[in-house]
Parts: sequence; C-alpha cells; structure tokens
Amino acid sequence: MTLAAIPPAHLATWAIAALATAAVILRPGRWPEAVWAVAGALLLVAAQLLPWREALHAVGKGLDVYLFLAGMMLISELARREGLFDFLAARAVRHARGSATRLFFGVYAIGVVVTVFMSNDATAVVLTPAVYAAAKKAGAKPLPYLLACAFIANAASFVLPISNPANLVIFGAHLPPLGTWIAQFALASVASIVVTYAVLRWLQRGALAAPIARDIEQPVLSTGGRWAGWGIAIVAVVLVVTSALDGPLGAMTLGASALACIGVLLRERSAPWPLLRGVSWSVLALVAGLFVLVEGLVHSGLIPLLSHTLADAAKASPTGTALGSGALVALLCNLMNNLPAGLIAGSVLASADASPLIRSAVAIGIDLGPNLSLTGSLATLLWLVAIRREGENVTAWQFLRVGAVAMPLALAAALGALVLQYRLWG
Repeated sequence: MTLAAIPPAHLATWAIAALATAAVILRPGRWPEAVWAVAGALLLVAAQLLPWREALHAVGKGLDVYLFLAGMMLISELARREGLFDFLAARAVRHARGSATRLFFGVYAIGVVVTVFMSNDATAVVLTPAVYAAAKKAGAKPLPYLLACAFIANAASFVLPISNPANLVIFGAHLPPLGTWIAQFALASVASIVVTYAVLRWLQRGALAAPIARDIEQPVLSTGGRWAGWGIAIVAVVLVVTSALDGPLGAMTLGASALACIGVLLRERSAPWPLLRGVSWSVLALVAGLFVLVEGLVHSGLIPLLSHTLADAAKASPTGTALGSGALVALLCNLMNNLPAGLIAGSVLASADASPLIRSAVAIGIDLGPNLSLTGSLATLLWLVAIRREGENVTAWQFLRVGAVAMPLALAAALGALVLQYRLWG
C-alpha cells in the first residue's frame, strides 16, 4: 500500500495517536501525562475520526486494568504512609553488615518481591525513596541501588500476571490461569532476573567496592505498619488465588486493598482523605486515554494490517516469529512507551489469534524491553520522578549506557529460556 492510497482520515488518526503518545512521554510544558492522552482521545472523537460510542466502548474495555491499578496504588500508598518500606530498607542496610555488595543484593531481592506481588509501579514509586534514604544513611553512593530498583521493576514483571498491569492488557480475555502462567514464564523470569542482576553488579562494581556504615538508625515499625504488612500479604494471597481460579483480578485487587486500608484506618481512627490524596488517580485517566487512542488505530485499519502480517509470519516460522516479535516490541517500547505499545500489541495478538508462544514472547518484550531507556515504561518514568524528588537525577545517556548492556542480554536470555521451555514441555 502506497502513502497516496491511504485514506486521509487514517493518516490523521495515526498522526494524532503518534503526537499524543509523544506528548505523554515528553510532557510539553510539564503538564501531566494524562492531559495529553485524554486530549488526543477527545480530538479523535471531535474530528469524527472515531465514533463516540466506540470511544466509550474502548474506555470500558480497560475496566479490569483500572481496578487493578487503583487497588495497587491504594495498598502501595498505605505501605508508604505507614513506613513499611522505610523499615524494610533500613533492615537491608543492617543485614549488609558494612558490605555494599550485600546491600545491593538485599535491595535487589526486596525489589523482586515487591515487583512480583505488588507490581512494578510499587517498586518504582514506593520502594525507591526508601532505598535512597537507606543508602544515604549508610554513606553509600545511591546510584547503584536506585538503578537496582528501576531495572528489577521491569525484569521481574512477568513472574506473575499481577506483576505488571501491561500483562492484563496484552493477554486480555486470553490471560492464562496462574499455573499455566508460571509454567510458561518460570524459566524466562529466572533468566531475566539473574542476568539483569549480574550485569548491574558488574557495571556498578566500582561504586560497590567502597565500604558502607554498619549501624544506622533503625526506624520502629508502628502497629499500623505491621497491619499494613499483613494487609499486603493478604492482598498478595488473594491475588494469587484469584489468578489460580481465573477470577476477576481487577475487582479482587481493589476489593482486597480497600479492605486492608479500611482495617488500618479504623484501627488508627483516621480519615481516609490523606491516603486517597496520596494516590496518583490521574494514571487511570492516562490509561483510559490510551485505550481510546488504540481503538482509533483499530478503527483506521492499522491493527488488522499488522494482525494479518503477524499471522502470515507465524505460519511460516512460529519460533522465529515469536523471537522477532519479542525483540521488535522491546525496541518499540522505547520509542512510544510500553503502555501504548502493550495496548497495540494486545489488539494485534487478539485479532491474529496468536499462539501462546508468540503471546508470551511479546509479553516478555513489553515487560523487559523498557530497561533500555528512561522512556521505556510508565514505571521507569515514575521512578525518575521519585529520585528527582530526592535531589538525585539520572540522565537519559546514563541510563542508556547501562540499559544498552543489561536489556539485550536479559531479553536474549529470557526469550531463549521461553523457547527452550516450549520445546521441552510444550
């Protein structure tokens, strides 16, 4: 198809979607990301490029994702407010016993647990400030530990379906039951986590060579903090069970998180408003706007065109298509952020009726690919905002120098492990 043969309405839709996505990443005028996504969505409707009924339908399709995000943000804000992550980070310093490498491993291990059971956004937003504070108290250079938070937030985000909201978008109605998910991604997740750790440990070896303080002030975990910890544990159990039973993850996430928050608030006899004000509700508007933009691409015929291409390639070489798709979307994430990339990929996969192998490879690319650059994922952008609030900064070039080594090696290892698992066990 030549450019002249493409209807002007389709070109206009693609242009609006591209500009809105770029604005979400670049944030002109420092306006919130949600403003640009919603503006792009409204422009599609106002220009009659997308019927308003289809736009509303697109917003409705994201209900499970909105509920999941709302629940994760609520329980994460509760943990932050009650000082739970500050307590855990300080304990990691204590157990490091003056060794920067042990502290690095402890931070990385906590990041794995938080990402797996609370999502990568929790690691980026809540754990990062606590790790920064602990590193400063220990007299350590903060950068290696901050990078550990950023990279593990993506590297461990396909251990469970709940580890990354993008997983819900990519698989949609085809989300595998928990047992099937673990069987598909176990080897790939281990490969991703281990290789990412090894690369970061090697690249930061100079900064980790200096000794750190052995004893720092240990914050006392309040009763509310302990309750928050139990609440998080209960939420994690509920999510694992819900995933195993193929239940509604979004509704259960929000319900369990809300009950945990209500329990702590009732015990403390405090109003819910400070907790609710601490949650970044604009993220939900951002996701809704992106759903509408992707629906515009579907309406323009771009998604069906990509779906036919994917289906044809899969018939010729299933394994090659899986590896190529995983690598391609990994790079695409760094051009347009993994949330819109995941929405597009999910639509293409559903339309093409892609095989589990291809879906899994794409999920790995969407989840792990953002480790290449600062613009790769929403979690990384939130991480950057978090460290800037602490007076630290990482330039795009600094991140890229690490990501250009860590991401391709981890991606190759994860995709290789995925293909190996499918060949051995199907």
